[in-house]
Amino acid sequence: MDRLIVALDFPSEHRALNLVRSLKGTANFFKVGLQLFTSVGPEIVRKIKAEGGKVFLDLKFLDIPNTVSRAALEAARLGVHMLTFHALGGQAMLASARETLEDMSQTEGWPIPKLLGVTVLTSMDQQALGSVGIDRPLPSMVVHLARVARASGFNGIVCSPQELRLLRESGIAGMTFVTPGIRADQAPADDQARSMTAAEAIREGADYLVVGRPITHADEPDKAALHFVEEIQRARLERL
Repeated sequence: MDRLIVALDFPSEHRALNLVRSLKGTANFFKVGLQLFTSVGPEIVRKIKAEGGKVFLDLKFLDIPNTVSRAALEAARLGVHMLTFHALGGQAMLASARETLEDMSQTEGWPIPKLLGVTVLTSMDQQALGSVGIDRPLPSMVVHLARVARASGFNGIVCSPQELRLLRESGIAGMTFVTPGIRADQAPADDQARSMTAAEAIREGADYLVVGRPITHADEPDKAALHFVEEIQRARLERL
């Protein structure tokens, strides 16, 4: 069940913690993103951990190196398991954050979170990329940004499941692949431009899947989460 990350995309602590509690025994890894973190603040991370959950803090840091390093340090002190940064921030920004966390973890005695570089958002397609002045083909841009993250000493990347095979074929090995844009079988893609089912993503090489609405909007979230856990397990066995 550790391969499933449930996205707590809620505006309130009450709804988020209710879901965490209802999924005990089925899922124990939860994404805290911009909406929940902005609404509730860092205390939500502590409360999820107190319930026995692990936290993927998905704030996608992007700023000057000093600002990002300081923000990443405060996030790491919360005890999160994974932390995201926009790879577009460049190697200087990414490496600065990693070096700060390495230094302070030794001084203060806490484990460094897995550091993930976000490549291209799953809501974007080639047209959207071009609209912000990036003419490079989208798959090539994803590979390029993954290489930036790897050169910065990061543990993994966040990408759409549709780029997983290309990344592995491009020699991006030894990294953790975290993939949002996961939908249930036969479900609409919502605002995700590049999505796959859980089984498809695992077969393509995903290590962790981030799932939101197919679980959080389900009539019975615990059963929906269990379906994804079982689908992931079957696909991993097939891949092996």
